[in-house]
Amino acid sequence: MLGIIVFGLLVSGITVWPAIPELKMAVRIVWGDAEPIGVLHGFVLQAIEGFESVEANYPFMLYAHDWLAFAHIVLAILFAGAIRDPVRNIWIVQCGLIMCVLVPVLAGICIPIRGLPPVWFWIDFAFTPVAALPLWIALRDIRRVESDSKKHRK
Repeated sequence: MLGIIVFGLLVSGITVWPAIPELKMAVRIVWGDAEPIGVLHGFVLQAIEGFESVEANYPFMLYAHDWLAFAHIVLAILFAGAIRDPVRNIWIVQCGLIMCVLVPVLAGICIPIRGLPPVWFWIDFAFTPVAALPLWIALRDIRRVESDSKKHRK
């Protein structure tokens, strides 16, 4: 289960760098070449335009994305450490579950402040159960192992 988390964090970290071509590909797959259909389509097209403008005029601003990618990769390394010794590093799994709870809180606060369409909340929120389920299963299994090892020591 923790391997799923590590993989997801690595992929989400590495895919930060090619954001513009990824967004363009997503638009082609979901909407094709149609005129903007709905709020989400228009927002994604606006995001692409914003990224291209920042890249062309203020490339140093994308340094924040480099750090976003780095943070995801570092978190993946942290969870990989929990794979090595899950009982000793149970706190990492617990911290991951706390982070899952905080995703909708941050989204709920920042989405209106940043002017994102309200539907974006559900896109961000979708990551919560996707990560929380394997983390919860891992936590349950770690607690079982911990309990079994305590019984064998007695």
